[in-house]
Amino acid sequence: MRAARLSFALDSGAFDLPPEGRIVVMRPQSGDDLSVLPRDRLLVVTGFRPDFDHFAARGLTCAETMPDSAAAVIVCLPRAKPLARAMLAAACAALPPGGLVVVDGQKTDGVDAVFKELRARVPLGEALAKAHGKIAAFPASDALADWAARPLTTEGFTTLPGVFSADGPDRGSALLAAVLPAKLPSRVVDLGAGWGYLSRAILTRAGVKELHLVEAEKTALDCARINIDDARAQFHWADATTWQVPHLAGAVVCNPPFHAGRDADPALGLAFLRAAARMLAPDGTLWLVANRHLPYDAALKAAFREVEEIGGDNAFRLTRAAHPNRR
Repeated sequence: MRAARLSFALDSGAFDLPPEGRIVVMRPQSGDDLSVLPRDRLLVVTGFRPDFDHFAARGLTCAETMPDSAAAVIVCLPRAKPLARAMLAAACAALPPGGLVVVDGQKTDGVDAVFKELRARVPLGEALAKAHGKIAAFPASDALADWAARPLTTEGFTTLPGVFSADGPDRGSALLAAVLPAKLPSRVVDLGAGWGYLSRAILTRAGVKELHLVEAEKTALDCARINIDDARAQFHWADATTWQVPHLAGAVVCNPPFHAGRDADPALGLAFLRAAARMLAPDGTLWLVANRHLPYDAALKAAFREVEEIGGDNAFRLTRAAHPNRR
């Protein structure tokens, strides 16, 4: 879909790419076809590890942060509006005045609302509609400087726009933190650690000598580095569904995501459960919180010899699963 809009815009003359210099594409998603762009000048910038790995595996140059300068920036709008604003500000900051900023997004991700905000601030060109989305361009300036990402402080934690639950701990994580036992094994994994709320709770428990924070979103992990000042913590920017702990863990604590973009995707949470089982020692335990409506029961019973519900509320279920199967 993104490729169709880019091709349509370039073919129609809606904007022209600069003849030389680096072209940055911000946060494209796995599966996006970027072949319409000059490969030798292309830089994919994304802090989401699965997408980073996807494009790197296809031979594209990738970075997790914006470069100091670029010739043009293509912003692939996310659904989260605070993150979209921050990305647009970062695009302008990397360009000389008048540099090309291209904005592309799906209608279901709120591209119309973002375009409305942009028109009030910058001379946004004609928006071309195609493949359930829109694309438009404008010249870079400092008009969006106040949209730049700024740290937020909530309950003693630092977060940034676009990370999950940026305005405070989500209810599921708070429920899980409250039921963790007073003593945990020496090696623990916080799988999908976010900005570190559960990790801080884990480190208050007796017995913990080594805590691995595994998080695919680099911005969230950077926040966790600020929030967790403890020599026992090790930080891993990685896809939690494929990462493996160097030595098997005694416990995994997990509040897995169940959305891939806009759509609910229970398969993502199921992949987290399978990953947790792989990284646990034979007598290890998974401490899990998940929405009650998610179909995890069969997968848990297949992956662990002991599964018990240990609490929750009308929306969330807390589960303890122990002794992973090695079949």
